[in-house]
Amino acid sequence: MRNRPLLQMAVIGAIGIIIGIPVALAIPWFPADGSTQAHNIHTLYTVLLIVSVPIFVLVETVVLYSVWKFRMKPGEEEKDGPPIHGNTRLEVVWTALPAILIVGLCGYAYSVLRSNEKTHPGAMVVNVTERQFAFQFGYPGPGGKERLSPDLFLPRGQPVVLHLRSVDVVHSFFVPEFSVKIDAVPGITTTLRITPTRLGSYPAECTELCGAGHSLMRAPVRVVTPDAFRTWLAHQSPKAPPPIGTPPPDVLNSGEPGYASGTSGSGGGSG
Repeated sequence: MRNRPLLQMAVIGAIGIIIGIPVALAIPWFPADGSTQAHNIHTLYTVLLIVSVPIFVLVETVVLYSVWKFRMKPGEEEKDGPPIHGNTRLEVVWTALPAILIVGLCGYAYSVLRSNEKTHPGAMVVNVTERQFAFQFGYPGPGGKERLSPDLFLPRGQPVVLHLRSVDVVHSFFVPEFSVKIDAVPGITTTLRITPTRLGSYPAECTELCGAGHSLMRAPVRVVTPDAFRTWLAHQSPKAPPPIGTPPPDVLNSGEPGYASGTSGSGGGSG
C-alpha cells in the first residue's frame, strides 16, 4: 500500500507523456524548412521537445497528485506530518541525471551551431546593405563592380555567405523560412551563412526597431533554380544606380557594400 501513490503517479505520468509528445510534435512551431540551417534547427527543437515534455509531465504529475492526495483536510491545521529523512542515493541521482542531460543537449546544440556556421568552399558572396527602411543586395560583377538589386535572388542548393552592413542605425536580417538571423550594426560587417533548399518566395524582415518605418522594412527573397539564377544575374547591369538611392556623403566609403566613394545615382530614396 505504501507504493500505491508512486504507482498511480507513474501511470498518470506515462499516460501524460504518451499524449503530450505527439501533441507537442504536431504543433507547427516553424514554417516549412527553406534551408539546410532551418532543417538543423528544427531537428534540434524536436529533440528538445521530446526531452522536455516527459520532464514537464512528470514534475506536474507529482505536484498535482500531491496537492490532491496529500492536501490538508479540515481539522488538520495544527497536525504535523511524519518526519522525513534525506535519501543520499536519490539526491545523487536527481543531481547527476539532469547534469548529464543538460551537458548532452548543450553539446548537441553547439554541434548544430558549428554545422550552420561552417564555411563551404565555393560559397557565393552577397553584400547586404541596410538603411532606413530598405534592403539592398549586391552581387559580384565584372571589373569589381556590383550588380545591385532590391530583391534577394538565391540559387537552390548553393551555399551563400551574406555580408551585412548598416549605413545608419542597428537593423537586422531575418527570413523565417531560413530560421537564421543576425543584426546589421553600423561600422562593422556581420556574416550570415545560408544554403537554400526550397524553391519559392519568402520575406526578409528587419527585426530590430529601427525607426518609424520599421514595420515596412521588408524585401522579397526568391529561391530559384541555378539556371534561372544565372539567367537573372546575366540581365543585371553593374552600372545601374543603387535601387534604394544614394546614401548620405558621410557613409560613402570603400568598406560599404554596394557603394564606392564618389558614387552617384538616383533611386527611391531612403524611405
